[in-house]
Amino acid sequence: MLFNSLSFALFFILLTGLHFSLPHRFRWILILAASYYFYMCWNVGYILLIATSTLITWYAGLKIEGALSNKRKKHFLIASLVANLGALLFFKYFNFFTTSLFQISAKFNLFTGYEAPLLHIMLPVGISFYTFQTVSYTIDIYQGKIEPEKHLGIFALYVAFWPRIVAGPIERAGKLIPQFRKVISFDYSNTTDALRLVLWGMIKKVVIADQLAVYVNQVFDNCGDYTGFPLIIASIFFTIQIYCDFSGYSDMAIGTAKVMGYELTENFRHPYFAASLREFWQRWHISLSTWFRDYVYIPLGGKRVVKWRFYYNLFITFLVSGLWHGANWTFVIWGGLHGLYLIIENIVEEFFSNIFKTTWNSIENTTFYKAIRVAITLFLVNYAWIFFRANTVSDAFSITGKMFIFDFKNSSSLIENIVVVEPSSFILSLALILFLIVVEFKEQTIKIENYVGNLPFVARWSIYTLGLWAVIISTVFGVKQEFIYFQF
Repeated sequence: MLFNSLSFALFFILLTGLHFSLPHRFRWILILAASYYFYMCWNVGYILLIATSTLITWYAGLKIEGALSNKRKKHFLIASLVANLGALLFFKYFNFFTTSLFQISAKFNLFTGYEAPLLHIMLPVGISFYTFQTVSYTIDIYQGKIEPEKHLGIFALYVAFWPRIVAGPIERAGKLIPQFRKVISFDYSNTTDALRLVLWGMIKKVVIADQLAVYVNQVFDNCGDYTGFPLIIASIFFTIQIYCDFSGYSDMAIGTAKVMGYELTENFRHPYFAASLREFWQRWHISLSTWFRDYVYIPLGGKRVVKWRFYYNLFITFLVSGLWHGANWTFVIWGGLHGLYLIIENIVEEFFSNIFKTTWNSIENTTFYKAIRVAITLFLVNYAWIFFRANTVSDAFSITGKMFIFDFKNSSSLIENIVVVEPSSFILSLALILFLIVVEFKEQTIKIENYVGNLPFVARWSIYTLGLWAVIISTVFGVKQEFIYFQF
């Protein structure tokens, strides 16, 4: 059930009405049932996987708190981690690891004549997201940060809460679970703010991202046919597409939860305005980057170690982050690139701060310097996205190798070569990008939903009507694209 579908609109309206009609003590039952139904719309069988993960994690949390020794606590922690991460590794990475092992073995003439045993099963939607929530829950209990949830139904709701079950945000138990116990009344102002956020998220996804996908898919799926400008344009379009696609989903998830009175974590904060790779990861997929910081990077030692180990911790964290995104070497390289970027960034910053000891702070604060840093950061992020989007590693290297091969002999054929889709589609894509840039700049001072909410009645409802019309037209006549992060 996609957020941009009529079935979801009916589901959401009915659920919200019932939610505020029921007494508070019964609401968790309704939302849990709705969450399981929402997930089963993708695959009925895999609800058993979520239920099993929920039961194991809940039981382990209770046992960790009640254990009389640290050794016994650790046993239950390990059991929970093995069960949850084991399921993730099995469903998502079995084929990847098996295929990679056989390919490496073939180099040494091992297992010749045998084919890698592969599983022909569909990846459970959202398994990476809810697995990370269950993992953080048991670790937080083990470390004494939170107490285990005694109510199985409330805990099951934490794992399967429908707005975020398939693609996040990745929530922490200490923030989300208490909200399910809070008595919530309908708030008109809160609801209108939330619905404006939902509409903006739908515009970003359905109108902008899906439109850009037409050009991106054409070039990336046939990258051998292109050189020069089409590859550059496709990489730029994908950089914007993935932002609009994923931040659009996050806006819809946060907005729909907010209508019902629940607050989810902000997941994006204008990441393409970041002036460094470090800042980019403080703005992009915030719930995931903070998860890796707290449960991978810091346990490895973080920055409180010798310098080479600090660089090692950075690189390993981003390699794992890349692998989390998908069972393909393209994602591993993407993660490795970001790890390498951050290592080089730290080295360069330390080098220049030592050279310009007295003036470095004033240099960093100049508008010109920040603009240069933003441009460099965006270029590096854009380059790494090529590996993220490419179908294979060889495709990625082919694209990066041919991006700057140009043929200027025939200007008319050059234009035809650039516009690889219908001219009207290409022009619309450019117009939508310009529109997005204007909105993103405006949001540096005020959120778009708040800005629209403060407009006069006629202007406000004109924007609502135009936005809904654009979403409906794009949904009915446009090319439908699943949310990119559903595959993770």
